[in-house]
Amino acid sequence: MPLADYTTLGVGGPARYMVEVASEGQLLDALEFAYARKLPAFVLGGGSNLLISDSGFPGVVLHIGLRGVYPLEEEGDIISAAAGEEWDGFVRLCVAQKLGGLECLSGIPGTVGGTPVQNVGAYGQEVSDVILSVRILDRETLAVQELSNAECGFSYRSSIFNSSHRGTYIVLRVTYALHSRGRPRLQYPDLQQFFAGRKEPPSLSEVRDAVLKMRTSKAMVITPGDPDCRSAGSFFKNPIVMEDAALRVEEAALRMGRMAVSETLPRFKAPDGKVKLPAAWLIERAGFHKGFTRGSVGLSSRHTLALVNRGGATACDVLALMQEIQAGVRECFGIDLLPEPEFVGF
Repeated sequence: MPLADYTTLGVGGPARYMVEVASEGQLLDALEFAYARKLPAFVLGGGSNLLISDSGFPGVVLHIGLRGVYPLEEEGDIISAAAGEEWDGFVRLCVAQKLGGLECLSGIPGTVGGTPVQNVGAYGQEVSDVILSVRILDRETLAVQELSNAECGFSYRSSIFNSSHRGTYIVLRVTYALHSRGRPRLQYPDLQQFFAGRKEPPSLSEVRDAVLKMRTSKAMVITPGDPDCRSAGSFFKNPIVMEDAALRVEEAALRMGRMAVSETLPRFKAPDGKVKLPAAWLIERAGFHKGFTRGSVGLSSRHTLALVNRGGATACDVLALMQEIQAGVRECFGIDLLPEPEFVGF
């Protein structure tokens, strides 16, 4: 069965075995099946942040279909969602119940279970801001545990699930501590500009609508039939560097005529005195414009962070373009861009 059909990028070879998992018991059975045959097992959620190899996956793919959303308090501030719940549907539900903390994460494709893995973030919010705990299955012991926020080791686009304990745990359920009747977060400049001039602060639903409009304008909302949406979302992480490195990037851009003297390099504050640089800016100033194409792959015509399958692309095609962009940015600015998607079967 081709895994390309289960990813938003539309790339990937077949799985040897594939199991639709609708309960924790079925998940345990599937893992025992794989272990008895000494086969690797891979957990597949919404397929939105993946690059799967052309040879596919030689073991058992566990397609997580765990469902259920439950408030855990009478006030409803604490809410728990199963890993297989569609992420944007969950955000929509929370906003409708006037629960703040996730509104800026509207429109992100995928499932609830994938969000703590990448510490998904956008427009000034990260899921780690409101995650209370994560229910997981230990793949080695087959024991179920509850990990606190601190135990998840969250940082920018990272957690223990994709770093120190990669491949150890399977996310079953995530519990969030949201803000009843809370004001939406307007930390991100694009959102501040969108609502500039208003006397009254926007509601949660207005912020959600604004985020959806901005993401749609960048082809970052999955829209059937839109060729710019056949992507894995943002393909590169925004690099976090010391301020002196940012100054060197700015100097290089001025020296090469990649920015005007009147411009400044956009940067955002990050922990430990560092700054976050926009990967999209670096890619564009390195010469890779929106709509840039190499055969069957290219950059979205609306957002340079999205690598797009133009039709019939292979994983090798995507890797080649990724490496070309990385080399171009490194040569111009001395910055190493790191990919955001998970690489499977390579």
